[in-house]
Amino acid sequence: MTSDLPHFTVASNLREQIEQWAQELGFQQLGITDVDLGEHEQRLQQWLQQGYHGEMGYMADHGNMRSRPDELQPGSIRVISLRMDYLAPEIELTSQLQNKNNAYISRYALGRDYHKLIRKRLTQLGKKIQQAIEAVNQQQDISYRAFVDSAPLLERALANKAGLGWIGKNTMLINRKAGSYFFLGEILTDLPLPTDDSYQKEHCGRCTSCLDICPTQAFVGPHVLDARKCISYLTIELDGPIPMELRKGIGNRIFGCDDCQIGCPWNRFSKTTAEQDFSPRHQLDKATLLELFAWDEATFLKRTEGMPIRRTGFENWQRNIAVALGNAPTSLEVVDALEKARSTSTELVRQHIDWALQQHQK
Repeated sequence: MTSDLPHFTVASNLREQIEQWAQELGFQQLGITDVDLGEHEQRLQQWLQQGYHGEMGYMADHGNMRSRPDELQPGSIRVISLRMDYLAPEIELTSQLQNKNNAYISRYALGRDYHKLIRKRLTQLGKKIQQAIEAVNQQQDISYRAFVDSAPLLERALANKAGLGWIGKNTMLINRKAGSYFFLGEILTDLPLPTDDSYQKEHCGRCTSCLDICPTQAFVGPHVLDARKCISYLTIELDGPIPMELRKGIGNRIFGCDDCQIGCPWNRFSKTTAEQDFSPRHQLDKATLLELFAWDEATFLKRTEGMPIRRTGFENWQRNIAVALGNAPTSLEVVDALEKARSTSTELVRQHIDWALQQHQK
């Protein structure tokens, strides 16, 4: 562990103070690492060369910046990686998924958009660290910058190096005491903090539950996800028609997918969150497909304001629900809703409505 903090005198318990401040700000764990992601850079390039990123062009943008944090924030030598649990206490993981008349929304997306909340907390933590350094040495000037999932940064790789968990066969970061239902955030800084020598080795063993449970068989193998087949990609990232051969596998999932986490045995250790902002809004954790399909665009924009769901856009929202209705049990209500929506829908949505109606004619 690095212990020298050149150019200024600082209390020996700064690391403990940072951890305490992080907990006060709602984070459950932090780790500190350097900016070297050499081996992860090679894996990313191999993944991109296979085209597994699909239409997510941003994954290939910015050269090697994604695996070189010091290019994203020049001068950075340390990364403070933090996690925040997001499962609300009232959330039930499987019952909504099992009832095919219901709409399943990935559990991270049911409440307030986490980006703003976590970035604000990270910035507050950065300010506390800066103030602590200035209190010891007013001549010492440090820089820092907070990131949450929206910058070209290999967050899971950094969290792995910082000791927050290991990257599982489902490509998620898994923690032995907390599973994988948590958000990650980072502070990049030029402050030479002691690093945590706690790189987490994989503890998946022979288990392949996450790979086996995937509804669209999106995993090429352990640690390799073909995003083009992933339901999260298909329902959130993809614009245009959802490939015919993948529509049945989507089931009633209309925004994201949690199956590879639900199937992970380590998530029996997952913890619920105390953050009220992550609680479900508008009872979306219990909504039916027909209820959500009846929304017009104004209702969609109003009900999803400040939520991650807004990202998919109204047209893709309707597209996704049309597919889910095609996978729902046949009923007069379902067929009637699809037929009524057809005449007022866009060409893209109409294609998926026609497919759904065909499923109920079989």
